[in-house]
Amino acid sequence: MCGIVGYVGSDEALPVLLDGMTKLEYRGYDSAGVAVLAEGTISVTKKAGQIGALKEAVATDPPAGTLGIGHTRWATHGAPNDVNAHPHRDCSGDIAIVHNGIIENHDVLRKELEDEGHTFTSETDTEVIAHLLESIVKERSCSLLEAVTAAVDRLEGAFALVCISAKEPDRIVVARQEPPMIVGAAEGVGLVASDIPALLAYTRDVIPLENGQIAEVTPGRVRVFDFKGHEVEPKSVHVEWDIDAAEKAGFEDFMLKEIFEQPDAVRNTIRGRLTPEGLVDLEEVTWDRDRIRSIDKIVIVACGTSFHAGLVARHAIEHWTRIPVELDRASEFRYRDPVLDENSLVIGIAQSGETADTLAAVRFGKEMGATVVAITNVVGSSITREADAVVFTHAGPEIGVAATKTYLSQLVAINLFALYLAQERGTMPDDKMQATVDEMRRLPEMVEEVLHISGDVQRAAKRYADAEDFLFIGRGVGHAVAMEGALKLKEISYIHAEGYAAGELKHGAIALIEKNVPVVAILTGWRMYDKMLANVEEVRARGADTILVAPQGDERARSLANELFEVPPTRPLLTPIIDTIPLQLLAYYIAKEKGLSPDKPRNLAKSVTVE
Repeated sequence: MCGIVGYVGSDEALPVLLDGMTKLEYRGYDSAGVAVLAEGTISVTKKAGQIGALKEAVATDPPAGTLGIGHTRWATHGAPNDVNAHPHRDCSGDIAIVHNGIIENHDVLRKELEDEGHTFTSETDTEVIAHLLESIVKERSCSLLEAVTAAVDRLEGAFALVCISAKEPDRIVVARQEPPMIVGAAEGVGLVASDIPALLAYTRDVIPLENGQIAEVTPGRVRVFDFKGHEVEPKSVHVEWDIDAAEKAGFEDFMLKEIFEQPDAVRNTIRGRLTPEGLVDLEEVTWDRDRIRSIDKIVIVACGTSFHAGLVARHAIEHWTRIPVELDRASEFRYRDPVLDENSLVIGIAQSGETADTLAAVRFGKEMGATVVAITNVVGSSITREADAVVFTHAGPEIGVAATKTYLSQLVAINLFALYLAQERGTMPDDKMQATVDEMRRLPEMVEEVLHISGDVQRAAKRYADAEDFLFIGRGVGHAVAMEGALKLKEISYIHAEGYAAGELKHGAIALIEKNVPVVAILTGWRMYDKMLANVEEVRARGADTILVAPQGDERARSLANELFEVPPTRPLLTPIIDTIPLQLLAYYIAKEKGLSPDKPRNLAKSVTVE
């Protein structure tokens, strides 16, 4: 999820690019770069860090030219440094490209191109595309548009691709497969961006490209083609948002925007990791099977929301692999004198990859001889340098302090890793593996389906916004959902809330139940459904109002609910991915009812980098 800007016209391109990139920096801020064409030469400047570093780099000798592309990066392949920053060029320097997405077959293409004599300078999958275009142009003596049309047929994965050529100084060529790409034209100007804010200063009439489309953008004109090269009629949209609203894609807050981005976040986490044969492909984990089969103990360390992901991971790993799993709050792990050795595996979960307690915990695990796996959202973060293997979540940047899409992506990544362990250890029957993989493929669509109940959740939020206490209850993986739901409510609504194992109610917590106290209960899953219904009956008998998350069409749940959030049924260990979403929305809408800012809750920071 990166910020892309392109400009062709009669004015200097650089100011346009920098202005648009600044508006899109929320989409990626670990490096930035520009490519500007002048007098037959493409000049590239790129810097690690936020866009201010790039602005300083071009301030003394700004590249002149009326055609250019720019990029703010959220790293997915290769560490965030000057070399891996976009744009990337071919060997000749005549072609420059920027790219958002993941090229799944980059390693195969890279080997082919190296065999042809191409020299690579970066670790990125993106650079492969520049050399592929160079190869096609050389072989066919064709235009950039024709080369891109041929290249997209070779690319597997997701890509929003923007290209310029020194030999064609009046055009930009764009291709889209999955990540968003917007094009537009005004009098004497052609524009390209990954999101609308970068274009609004020049036009409010834009063309959001559809999947499988290529655009040729020239001053004052846009032509659109399908991947077969046939020209199609573009569909223009008139934008009435202001700049602030556009950055949030029309949503009131980044948090709500990020909740609704979760189908894509889940899709990106899964992409390229599930094979047609029903297997899990984690190319980041390069251990042989003997090493994987030697693991006799797993310890998960995490903090906050990531700890709740660890709760889910413990259930999935033990059920599918039969390896015993311990779960520790990273802040406490080192101080209990844990027992680890070379057959132990430590899994560190951290969204930013910079959480101080989790970093300290994984370092301690390594000192004890254990193997370390990191699950994180940020390429090049500190935890990736400590780990023996990294499973990236690919959720993209998250602006809201309260984790939403990064958490859901963690749950998906954890299930992928657990399935991979089971697959390599041979602990899961083939038919069960196939069924679970098939269900994981459906997750993005199920997440989209859950988001359709946002109106029901908003109604419940209005009803209970003035409550002083909430109790969230669940059993099994539902307990993790309850804890995460309570945390979200505390973080952004400042309401006292507890996430509780429902079976523990009679051991103390039920004393807190009185008339009209809202109790949120997670009723999905099959193993303890009847027991959860009994727990709901217990709190209702003591006057509580019940807000239930239950499978669609569950009449027993409906009969016991003051408010009901219906979700699509799925396999029990995948239910937290679905069940969490209504609770994110509940916390968000209650915060809005109370007049609070969901994006910037008091006293909290996005990443806790001190112990």
